[in-house]
Amino acid sequence: HIAISLDDISDWCRKNNASFSAGCERYFKSLKRLIELQLKLDVPIFTVYILPDNADRLSGDYMTYSEFMANFFGELMNSRIISEHKLKVSIFGKWYRLPGKAVEALKGIIEATKDYDRFFTNFCISYDGREEIVDACRLIAKQVHLGKLDPDMITKENIKENIYSSYLLPPEIVFIYGERRLTGLLMWDSIGSNIAFADKSFMEFEEKDFEKIKPQ
Repeated sequence: HIAISLDDISDWCRKNNASFSAGCERYFKSLKRLIELQLKLDVPIFTVYILPDNADRLSGDYMTYSEFMANFFGELMNSRIISEHKLKVSIFGKWYRLPGKAVEALKGIIEATKDYDRFFTNFCISYDGREEIVDACRLIAKQVHLGKLDPDMITKENIKENIYSSYLLPPEIVFIYGERRLTGLLMWDSIGSNIAFADKSFMEFEEKDFEKIKPQ
């Protein structure tokens, strides 16, 4: 399991004097190549953080990004990548807050791949690692309120059972594009994970980025 945090498109566009639309086009082409790399490296699980929960939903860039994202997942759903490799797509986060077209595209790919179990690609969209833990605590609190769980019996395992990635093994590696800082990706599950930095923007993605973390 490799978890990957991608940097912000806007930063690259500003530095390279490129339009946001051109940046989105480059970004989602690279994202498709990243999924192809998962299959090439035979890594069972990729978790990719592509949109934080604090994105400005009223901005023009956000709407442009949502449009490109809807198109990306619509095309991915019908691609040979999915069907030939039995790749299951899951979405972590508050993605239901996205514009309608994006939500429909995400619902579509979740439904289309729900029975696949050879490869798993998880996308963190409108995601916050701390909020993931808060949501787990809310679920546990409801269980306590309903008398289904004794507060004194709450364990780390209970938290794990209620986070978004409850059914997945923790990541062995968290690989970060952009600035050398932690992004909160899989905050609960990443204790003990190795951290690696690409030292470049994801907009400059190349397969060789993963040479130093390729599973043995």
